[in-house]
Amino acid sequence: MSRPVTVFSGQWADVPFDQFCEKVKSFGYEGIEIACWGEHLNLKKAATDAKYTEEIKTVLKNHDLKVWAIGTHLIGQCVGGNNDGLPNAFIPSNISGKPEEMRKWAVQEMKYAAVVAKNLGVKIVTGFMGSPICAHWYGLPSAAEQMVQEAYNSLIKNWTPIFDEFDKQQVKFALEVHPSELTFDYYTAERLIKEFKSRKTLGFNFDPSHLIWQGISPHLFLRDFARYILHVHIKDAAVTLDGRTSILGSMLPFGDTKRGWNFRAPGHGDIDFESIIRELNAINYKGPLSVEWEDSGMNREIGIKEAFSFVKNINFSPLDTIEAAVKE
Repeated sequence: MSRPVTVFSGQWADVPFDQFCEKVKSFGYEGIEIACWGEHLNLKKAATDAKYTEEIKTVLKNHDLKVWAIGTHLIGQCVGGNNDGLPNAFIPSNISGKPEEMRKWAVQEMKYAAVVAKNLGVKIVTGFMGSPICAHWYGLPSAAEQMVQEAYNSLIKNWTPIFDEFDKQQVKFALEVHPSELTFDYYTAERLIKEFKSRKTLGFNFDPSHLIWQGISPHLFLRDFARYILHVHIKDAAVTLDGRTSILGSMLPFGDTKRGWNFRAPGHGDIDFESIIRELNAINYKGPLSVEWEDSGMNREIGIKEAFSFVKNINFSPLDTIEAAVKE
């Protein structure tokens, strides 16, 4: 299939960008979804320094790699979240611990992301939007409808100026449906689209690993939200409920075998990737399949190499025409 196989650099942001590019190219990858933190991409610098942007392009060209998307997950979380107790290693030290200052910084960074994407020739920015009521998705008292509506109103207020800049740069934002978000499952995804009045700027970065353990069939999400699928992550998860383990994870770290589910390298979990590929073929998705490798029980270098082969093998093409099959 012509869909390119790429890799998200978020779990490798500690490795210098040039070294990372050399490594993943040796494994066969065709491109990178560049994480906008760590050693890989400084948004403010890339938006204001043409020389720096050209350096990024040169590194990619030297390794015969392309970029179809950049990832802003950590930054986007600061736009819509409460920002209290948020891990702050990636936040400028002068605003760390100051929630509203962090939000203002994040809004500006996301505006830079649209400019950087355009300068890199990229049409998609992936990421999170945050949630001011993340802690209330389950609890006593439960989140009242007024609280939920106010949360959506807050997202609209904070993200509209960002999306205006995205429109100006002709770039789209692909939200990753995720438990830390106001949009974390099927019906919250449906509501987000409605609240933003089906704004064309906003779509989804499909990641099945966040759906499977919630009991959602990933391929049905693809089918029902076909027109909003802007980008695809290939990431697996395994559900291991045994009568003791909890689907909520028991506040145990990822990788602990006492959790009721864990992320796995592609092909090592419970996700039916064949159904996903068939659905992607049916909706005519031709964008990249971006490996987001995350598996606490496997060496990441072994895992990322194996993941490329796995995705190449499942990336089959649809039948061109029924007539062609008959003739064969």
